[in-house]
Amino acid sequence: RRLSAGVSCPRCLSRRRHRAFLTAPAGQQLLPTPRLYGEALLLQALHSDNGSEYINYRVAALLDSLHVKFTKSRSRKTNDNALVESKNGAIIRKMLGYAHIPQLHAELVNEFNKNYLTPYINYHRPCFYPEVVVDAKGKERKKYRYENMMTPYEKLKSLPGWEQYLKEGTAPHALESKAESMSDNEAAEQLQSARESLFKTIFERKA
Repeated sequence: RRLSAGVSCPRCLSRRRHRAFLTAPAGQQLLPTPRLYGEALLLQALHSDNGSEYINYRVAALLDSLHVKFTKSRSRKTNDNALVESKNGAIIRKMLGYAHIPQLHAELVNEFNKNYLTPYINYHRPCFYPEVVVDAKGKERKKYRYENMMTPYEKLKSLPGWEQYLKEGTAPHALESKAESMSDNEAAEQLQSARESLFKTIFERKA
């Protein structure tokens, strides 16, 4: 569920970091201008799954008016949307499960994601980052070393001049303060408590 330039699309567009928009006919949903290092990129393609929120006349008319190529993944072929599907399995399904959540609870789920799940993932959940090694035959291989396990925030800080990638108005010390506000275990306990409260509200039972 990403635009080719790495911007999430339709339903959650208004929540994305970049608020510049392409011009479109009145009444149609607008797409944000994707940016790389602050430079605007030409939006050329949109790739999605087969959900009706993407496969419909309104989105088709919008993309046609903007001359944006549209492609969709094949049914039951997770490799067609590998990044999104891996996140669905490792994070979304693990935290929210497979049960249907009625749309009327969307605001509650969004608040849970914003206030608990996303901060936990960014600041407290370590993950492996691959190191590409070229062997004697010139073949690239990925190695997952223990020393390369870090949180996304720690990975960001490991980049040279990482401050340049921050959203305008975001101070580096504010991120550091947020990361140090609680331990990893405390963040995990807070997340689990919020999850149980959310599920009690939605399903009227303990998660």
